[in-house]
Amino acid sequence: MRCLVLLLAAFGLGVPAPAVAQTYVYEEVVESWVDVAASRFVSPQLAMVEQGALAAFGPFRVVSESRAALVGITDENSPAQFAAMMAAYPGIVTLDFIECPGTHDDRANLALGRMIRARGIAAVVPEGGSVRSGAVELFLAGATRQIADGAEFAVHAWLDDRGLGAWDYAPDSPEHQKYLAYYREMGMAAEDAARFYAMTNSVPFETALWLDGVEMRGWIGMPAQSVAEAPRLAYADVPLAEPVRLDLEMALN
Repeated sequence: MRCLVLLLAAFGLGVPAPAVAQTYVYEEVVESWVDVAASRFVSPQLAMVEQGALAAFGPFRVVSESRAALVGITDENSPAQFAAMMAAYPGIVTLDFIECPGTHDDRANLALGRMIRARGIAAVVPEGGSVRSGAVELFLAGATRQIADGAEFAVHAWLDDRGLGAWDYAPDSPEHQKYLAYYREMGMAAEDAARFYAMTNSVPFETALWLDGVEMRGWIGMPAQSVAEAPRLAYADVPLAEPVRLDLEMALN
């Protein structure tokens, strides 16, 4: 449900190029993104990973016996590919997020995130790393997390196979609860999870809210110097055991 492929924009190049809107339907998931028709910019980090990879497992690249990198879109096959990588390289303890546009399958993506957390993998976004859309959920799965100031993140609202989005469902609906439950599993307090989730839905599916590394650290409670104040969003104050009711009326100040 969440996929954003904007390689040129992702690295802040702002190069004029014709764009073609594309829509893909995968079972119960609708994916849509703007693809740049001109030649694509390949970051030095991505080029280095691709050239030096020991092995490839779907969107994963094995960088060393203890380190892997995520360099592509995840889909329904990604949990099995991650499992195969860990079976072949059981010493992997760190996952670098290099070029991560999102996912074709939200269910598989959340399952993959839980697998990453269960293995105690550390998540790292280096300078120039780009984590967008559904890949943000995977980064949150890191047992420990590191974000460089020069990293970038992009979030946007989700859309289901019927063309309905977050705004179309009741605040306590299962469609919302699956994300909130996941964020709590990844260590967020109930209120923080509701606030973060509302932020990700603060822009339409067709666009994105871009955050730098400093801003994302502020959103997920990572200590840092000069963290920009996060936007204030309205959410209901309810106990953790109760379904979290969201107020998606944004107050982005």
